[in-house]
Amino acid sequence: MSKPPRNLCVIRLSAIGDCCHTLPVVRAIQRAWPTTRITWIIGQTEHSLLEGIDGVDFVVLDKGAGRKGMRNLKARLASRRFDLVLQMQASFRASRVALMTGCRRRVGFDRRRARDMQWLFTTERIAHRPGQHVMEALFGFARHLGIPMPAEPRWDFPLAARDREVAEALAPGKPFCLISPLSSQRRGAFRNWPAERYAEVARHVVEGLGGHVLLAGAGSPLEREYAALIGAAPGVSDLNGLTTLKQLAALIGRARVVVCPDSGPAHIAAAMGVPVVGLYASSNPQRTGPWASAEYVVNRYPQAVRRLLGKGVEDIRFGRRLKQRRAMREIAVGDVIEAVNRAWAAAPRRLQ
Repeated sequence: MSKPPRNLCVIRLSAIGDCCHTLPVVRAIQRAWPTTRITWIIGQTEHSLLEGIDGVDFVVLDKGAGRKGMRNLKARLASRRFDLVLQMQASFRASRVALMTGCRRRVGFDRRRARDMQWLFTTERIAHRPGQHVMEALFGFARHLGIPMPAEPRWDFPLAARDREVAEALAPGKPFCLISPLSSQRRGAFRNWPAERYAEVARHVVEGLGGHVLLAGAGSPLEREYAALIGAAPGVSDLNGLTTLKQLAALIGRARVVVCPDSGPAHIAAAMGVPVVGLYASSNPQRTGPWASAEYVVNRYPQAVRRLLGKGVEDIRFGRRLKQRRAMREIAVGDVIEAVNRAWAAAPRRLQ
C-alpha cells in the first residue's frame, strides 16, 4: 500500500481461541499504522472477552439470532465506509459479512486454505504457507500488508479491576491448577478426555504437589457431571458457571498451571503467559496448540492417526481433526501427570 488506510475492517467472528490468535495481529497493525481506525466484526461470546481493547471499535454479530442478527448487522454497517477488509475467517457467514461492508478491497486466505469458497468473495489473497500454526497463518494478513510478525506477540487483555477482584476472591490461598476439562459441547465433544482420568490428575495435584484444583466451565449438564466426579476429593473447587469470560481470564492469570484440551481456555492461558498442559490427540498441536507452551503439551495425535486411520501424520492433510471420541483415550494419565510436574516446577520462575 502507498499509505496506511484510514479505515480498516477485521472480520473474525469466532471462536474464542481464534479470536485470541487474532488479537496480536490487530496489535501489530495498530503499532505499524497508529492513525488507522480499526473496526472488528465479532461474535457475542468472543466480544465478552475482548470488549474494551484500546483503539478498536467492535461491531457485534448475534449469531444465535440467525437472519435477524444478520439484518441488524447490515443496518449497523450501512453508514460505515472501509478502505480495506481483512477476511480472517474462512466461512460462508463471514464472507456474507464482508460483502455487507461494501468495501471493494477484501483480503482473504489463499485458495488452498479458503474454506467455503471464500476465494469467490475476496479481491486479494495472502501467500500460501503450509504447515503453519493458526496464529502464524493469521499473521499472513499482516505480512500481506508489509507488517512483520513480532518476536513477542502482544495480547493485553482488557481486564477491569472488578474482574481481578472476583478472581482474587475465588482463588485459593495456595498455588492452584486450573482444569477446564471440556471443549465446545456443540462442535468439539471429540476433544474431551474421560472425567475419571482428570480426577486422577486432580488427586495428584492435591496429594502429590500440595496444591489446589479449580474446575472451570460454563455450567452445562455435562460440565457439572464431570465436576461431580473430578471434585469428589478434597482440595478441588467447582467454579462452573460462576465466572464471566473476563473473570475466567483473570483467574487463569493467577494459576500456576492450566490443564485442558484444545479449547478457548488453553489460548487464554497462553495469552496470559501461564503454562498450559494441553491434551492433544484429536487435533494437531502444531496447528492449534497453545502458543509458547509446546514443551508441556501431551501430544498423542500421531498415535491416534496411526491407530484410527492407519496412516502417518505426514500422509494426511495438515491439521485434520479426528472426530472419533476414542482418539483422546490415547492420552495416558501418567503422561499428563508428568507434564503437570514439569510445568508446576517451572512456574515459580515465571512468578518471580
